[in-house]
Amino acid sequence: MTVIAVYSLKGGVGKTSFAVNLAWSSATQSARQTLLWDLDPQWAASYLLGHVPEPREKAHRLFAKDMNPDDVLLATGIDRLDLLPSDNSLRKLDQTFFAMGKKKKLANLMQTLASGYERVILDCPPGITETSEQMMRASDIILVPVIPSPLSQRAFEEVALHLTAMHNGRVPILPVFSMVDRRRTLHREALAANPKWPAIPMASAVEQMAVKRAPIGTFARTSPGAQAFETLWAGVERKIRQIEKKK
Repeated sequence: MTVIAVYSLKGGVGKTSFAVNLAWSSATQSARQTLLWDLDPQWAASYLLGHVPEPREKAHRLFAKDMNPDDVLLATGIDRLDLLPSDNSLRKLDQTFFAMGKKKKLANLMQTLASGYERVILDCPPGITETSEQMMRASDIILVPVIPSPLSQRAFEEVALHLTAMHNGRVPILPVFSMVDRRRTLHREALAANPKWPAIPMASAVEQMAVKRAPIGTFARTSPGAQAFETLWAGVERKIRQIEKKK
Protein backbone atom coordinates (compact mmCIF):
# COMPACT_ATOMS: atom_id res chain seq x y z
CA MET A 1 0.00 0.00 0.00
CA THR A 2 1.25 3.46 -0.91
CA VAL A 3 -0.20 6.57 0.74
CA ILE A 4 -0.37 9.78 -1.31
CA ALA A 5 -1.44 12.89 0.60
CA VAL A 6 -2.85 15.90 -1.27
CA TYR A 7 -2.06 18.82 0.97
CA SER A 8 -1.48 22.56 1.00
CA LEU A 9 -0.84 25.17 3.62
CA LYS A 10 -3.39 27.33 1.75
CA GLY A 11 -6.99 26.61 0.95
CA GLY A 12 -8.55 27.31 -2.42
CA VAL A 13 -5.75 25.81 -4.50
CA GLY A 14 -7.71 22.91 -6.03
CA LYS A 15 -6.66 20.32 -3.46
CA THR A 16 -9.93 18.39 -3.43
CA SER A 17 -10.17 18.28 -7.23
CA PHE A 18 -6.66 16.84 -7.26
CA ALA A 19 -7.51 14.18 -4.68
CA VAL A 20 -10.71 13.03 -6.39
CA ASN A 21 -9.23 12.94 -9.89
CA LEU A 22 -6.05 11.19 -8.81
CA ALA A 23 -8.07 8.60 -6.92
CA TRP A 24 -10.10 7.99 -10.09
CA SER A 25 -6.93 7.70 -12.17
CA SER A 26 -5.46 5.24 -9.69
CA ALA A 27 -8.56 3.04 -9.79
CA THR A 28 -9.28 3.35 -13.51
CA GLN A 29 -6.06 4.21 -15.29
CA SER A 30 -3.81 1.98 -13.15
CA ALA A 31 -6.49 -0.55 -12.13
CA ARG A 32 -5.37 -0.28 -8.50
CA GLN A 33 -7.57 -1.03 -5.52
CA THR A 34 -7.85 2.55 -4.27
CA LEU A 35 -9.21 4.34 -1.21
CA LEU A 36 -9.90 8.05 -1.04
CA TRP A 37 -9.82 9.12 2.61
CA ASP A 38 -11.46 12.49 3.15
CA LEU A 39 -9.87 14.16 6.19
CA ASP A 40 -11.25 17.65 5.57
CA PRO A 41 -14.25 18.61 7.75
CA GLN A 42 -15.72 20.49 4.80
CA TRP A 43 -16.26 17.00 3.22
CA ALA A 44 -15.88 18.38 -0.32
CA ALA A 45 -14.23 15.20 -1.66
CA SER A 46 -17.05 13.12 -0.18
CA TYR A 47 -19.58 15.42 -1.84
CA LEU A 48 -17.87 15.18 -5.22
CA LEU A 49 -18.15 11.40 -5.02
CA GLY A 50 -21.87 11.60 -4.34
CA HIS A 51 -21.89 11.23 -0.56
CA VAL A 52 -23.85 13.35 1.92
CA PRO A 53 -23.18 12.73 5.64
CA GLU A 54 -25.86 11.14 7.79
CA PRO A 55 -27.38 13.22 10.61
CA ARG A 56 -25.36 11.09 13.05
CA GLU A 57 -21.82 12.03 12.19
CA LYS A 58 -19.40 9.09 12.14
CA ALA A 59 -16.09 10.34 10.80
CA HIS A 60 -14.68 11.49 14.14
CA ARG A 61 -15.62 8.24 15.88
CA LEU A 62 -13.14 6.40 13.68
CA PHE A 63 -10.34 8.21 15.54
CA ALA A 64 -11.87 8.70 18.99
CA LYS A 65 -13.46 5.30 19.62
CA ASP A 66 -11.21 2.89 17.73
CA MET A 67 -13.89 1.98 15.22
CA ASN A 68 -12.90 -0.39 12.46
CA PRO A 69 -12.52 1.56 9.19
CA ASP A 70 -14.54 -1.20 7.51
CA ASP A 71 -17.57 0.06 9.45
CA VAL A 72 -17.57 3.40 7.63
CA LEU A 73 -16.10 2.48 4.23
CA LEU A 74 -18.34 3.25 1.27
CA ALA A 75 -18.35 2.03 -2.31
CA THR A 76 -18.34 4.90 -4.81
CA GLY A 77 -19.89 3.20 -7.83
CA ILE A 78 -16.51 3.44 -9.57
CA ASP A 79 -14.73 0.12 -9.95
CA ARG A 80 -11.88 -0.36 -7.46
CA LEU A 81 -12.51 2.99 -5.73
CA ASP A 82 -13.83 3.23 -2.16
CA LEU A 83 -14.35 6.23 0.09
CA LEU A 84 -13.75 6.91 3.76
CA PRO A 85 -16.05 9.92 4.03
CA SER A 86 -15.73 13.05 6.10
CA ASP A 87 -18.30 15.13 7.93
CA ASN A 88 -18.39 18.17 10.19
CA SER A 89 -17.27 16.16 13.22
CA LEU A 90 -13.68 16.20 11.91
CA ARG A 91 -13.42 19.83 12.98
CA LYS A 92 -12.54 18.31 16.39
CA LEU A 93 -9.82 16.05 14.99
CA ASP A 94 -6.84 18.20 16.00
CA GLN A 95 -8.05 18.27 19.60
CA THR A 96 -8.54 14.51 19.57
CA PHE A 97 -5.01 13.87 18.32
CA PHE A 98 -3.60 16.19 20.99
CA ALA A 99 -5.63 14.53 23.74
CA MET A 100 -4.57 11.03 22.68
CA GLY A 101 -0.89 11.88 22.53
CA LYS A 102 -0.47 9.19 19.88
CA LYS A 103 1.75 10.66 17.19
CA LYS A 104 1.13 7.80 14.76
CA LYS A 105 -2.60 7.29 15.26
CA LEU A 106 -3.35 7.93 11.58
CA ALA A 107 -0.45 5.72 10.46
CA ASN A 108 -1.65 2.92 12.72
CA LEU A 109 -5.18 3.19 11.37
CA MET A 110 -3.69 3.02 7.89
CA GLN A 111 -2.18 -0.36 8.70
CA THR A 112 -5.64 -1.81 9.28
CA LEU A 113 -6.34 -1.01 5.61
CA ALA A 114 -3.07 -2.33 4.22
CA SER A 115 -4.35 -5.67 2.98
CA GLY A 116 -7.28 -4.18 1.10
CA TYR A 117 -5.78 -1.31 -0.91
CA GLU A 118 -2.80 -0.67 -3.13
CA ARG A 119 -3.19 3.12 -3.14
CA VAL A 120 -4.64 5.44 -0.50
CA ILE A 121 -5.25 9.09 -1.42
CA LEU A 122 -5.66 11.50 1.51
CA ASP A 123 -7.56 14.76 0.98
CA CYS A 124 -6.09 16.83 3.82
CA PRO A 125 -7.34 20.05 5.41
CA PRO A 126 -5.13 23.13 4.92
CA GLY A 127 -2.76 24.53 7.52
CA ILE A 128 0.03 23.12 9.66
CA THR A 129 -1.93 21.39 12.40
CA GLU A 130 -1.77 18.19 14.41
CA THR A 131 -3.78 16.53 11.63
CA SER A 132 -1.17 17.57 9.07
CA GLU A 133 1.61 16.27 11.35
CA GLN A 134 -0.16 12.91 11.54
CA MET A 135 -0.50 12.91 7.74
CA MET A 136 3.21 13.64 7.27
CA ARG A 137 4.11 10.65 9.44
CA ALA A 138 1.69 8.36 7.58
CA SER A 139 2.37 9.32 3.94
CA ASP A 140 4.78 8.01 1.34
CA ILE A 141 4.35 11.01 -1.00
CA ILE A 142 2.94 14.50 -0.36
CA LEU A 143 1.53 16.20 -3.43
CA VAL A 144 1.11 19.98 -3.08
CA PRO A 145 -1.07 21.98 -5.52
CA VAL A 146 0.46 25.41 -6.14
CA ILE A 147 -1.32 28.24 -7.94
CA PRO A 148 1.25 30.17 -10.03
CA SER A 149 1.23 33.15 -7.70
CA PRO A 150 3.74 34.47 -5.15
CA LEU A 151 1.60 33.70 -2.08
CA SER A 152 0.83 30.14 -3.15
CA GLN A 153 4.47 29.45 -4.00
CA ARG A 154 5.52 30.92 -0.66
CA ALA A 155 3.10 28.53 1.07
CA PHE A 156 4.69 25.60 -0.75
CA GLU A 157 8.15 26.72 0.37
CA GLU A 158 6.91 26.82 3.98
CA VAL A 159 5.66 23.25 3.68
CA ALA A 160 8.99 22.10 2.20
CA LEU A 161 10.92 23.81 5.01
CA HIS A 162 8.66 22.29 7.66
CA LEU A 163 9.09 18.79 6.26
CA THR A 164 12.85 19.20 6.30
CA ALA A 165 13.00 20.68 9.79
CA MET A 166 10.42 18.56 11.58
CA HIS A 167 10.35 15.31 9.57
CA ASN A 168 13.95 15.13 8.31
CA GLY A 169 12.77 15.37 4.72
CA ARG A 170 11.63 11.75 4.99
CA VAL A 171 8.61 12.13 2.73
CA PRO A 172 9.09 13.09 -0.94
CA ILE A 173 7.19 16.26 -1.79
CA LEU A 174 5.75 16.81 -5.27
CA PRO A 175 4.70 20.37 -6.21
CA VAL A 176 2.14 20.67 -9.01
CA PHE A 177 0.93 23.88 -10.58
CA SER A 178 -2.84 24.23 -10.25
CA MET A 179 -5.42 26.37 -12.07
CA VAL A 180 -2.89 27.40 -14.69
CA ASP A 181 -3.96 30.12 -17.13
CA ARG A 182 -1.23 30.55 -19.71
CA ARG A 183 -2.76 33.84 -20.87
CA ARG A 184 -1.54 35.41 -17.63
CA THR A 185 1.98 36.75 -17.56
CA LEU A 186 2.44 35.82 -13.89
CA HIS A 187 1.49 32.21 -14.64
CA ARG A 188 3.79 31.95 -17.65
CA GLU A 189 6.68 33.35 -15.62
CA ALA A 190 6.06 30.88 -12.79
CA LEU A 191 5.97 27.94 -15.20
CA ALA A 192 9.17 29.13 -16.88
CA ALA A 193 10.90 29.38 -13.49
CA ASN A 194 9.88 25.79 -12.57
CA PRO A 195 9.73 23.91 -15.88
CA LYS A 196 9.87 20.45 -14.26
CA TRP A 197 6.73 20.95 -12.19
CA PRO A 198 3.61 19.26 -13.62
CA ALA A 199 0.75 21.65 -14.44
CA ILE A 200 -3.03 21.32 -14.36
CA PRO A 201 -4.86 23.93 -16.46
CA MET A 202 -7.71 26.14 -15.39
CA ALA A 203 -10.59 24.33 -17.10
CA SER A 204 -14.35 24.56 -17.12
CA ALA A 205 -14.57 20.76 -17.06
CA VAL A 206 -12.82 20.74 -13.68
CA GLU A 207 -15.37 23.26 -12.37
CA GLN A 208 -18.16 21.01 -13.70
CA MET A 209 -17.13 18.32 -11.23
CA ALA A 210 -19.19 20.09 -8.55
CA VAL A 211 -22.24 19.97 -10.83
CA LYS A 212 -21.76 16.40 -12.05
CA ARG A 213 -20.52 15.25 -8.62
CA ALA A 214 -18.03 13.00 -10.34
CA PRO A 215 -14.35 12.87 -11.33
CA ILE A 216 -13.59 14.64 -14.58
CA GLY A 217 -12.57 11.40 -16.26
CA THR A 218 -16.11 10.03 -15.99
CA PHE A 219 -17.72 12.75 -18.11
CA ALA A 220 -14.96 14.60 -20.02
CA ARG A 221 -12.08 12.16 -20.38
CA THR A 222 -10.72 13.68 -23.59
CA SER A 223 -10.70 17.23 -22.17
CA PRO A 224 -7.37 18.98 -21.49
CA GLY A 225 -8.05 18.91 -17.75
CA ALA A 226 -8.71 15.16 -17.69
CA GLN A 227 -5.66 14.47 -19.81
CA ALA A 228 -3.50 16.60 -17.50
CA PHE A 229 -4.65 14.64 -14.44
CA GLU A 230 -3.99 11.31 -16.17
CA THR A 231 -0.49 12.50 -17.09
CA LEU A 232 0.06 13.65 -13.50
CA TRP A 233 -1.01 10.26 -12.17
CA ALA A 234 1.39 8.48 -14.51
CA GLY A 235 4.16 10.63 -12.99
CA VAL A 236 3.02 9.74 -9.47
CA GLU A 237 3.17 6.04 -10.34
CA ARG A 238 6.72 6.47 -11.63
CA LYS A 239 7.63 8.14 -8.34
CA ILE A 240 6.07 5.26 -6.41
CA ARG A 241 8.17 2.75 -8.34
CA GLN A 242 11.30 4.73 -7.50
CA ILE A 243 10.38 4.67 -3.81
CA GLU A 244 9.68 0.94 -3.91
CA LYS A 245 13.07 0.23 -5.44
CA LYS A 246 14.78 1.99 -2.54
CA LYS A 247 12.95 -0.04 0.11
